[in-house]
Amino acid sequence: MVQLTPVAVNKVKEILGQQTPVPAGLRVAVVGGGCSGFSYRMAFENQVNDASDNVYEFDGLKVMVDQMSEMYLDGVSIDYIETLEGAGFKFNNPNVKSTCGCGSSFTV
Repeated sequence: MVQLTPVAVNKVKEILGQQTPVPAGLRVAVVGGGCSGFSYRMAFENQVNDASDNVYEFDGLKVMVDQMSEMYLDGVSIDYIETLEGAGFKFNNPNVKSTCGCGSSFTV
């Protein structure tokens, strides 16, 4: 099961509230690509796919994960960090065996 920190939930809800129309929730997925094999993807969704989505709720925020991505996201924690170098969402995945040099893709 994927987890979002309270900081990440608040940031997603802030961005979600700026969208018109307001989406149903956030989709978190793993897609093929990148130099190490897999990449994370986050996008707003307007509807849940009942046939293939697992839906998690964090303080009123719906997070959808398709069944294929679920096996790569088990145990993942998503945080939102702000540093001098920039800000963004950080995936902490205990299943990752290696990442590419730029950190945008991974291998399990």
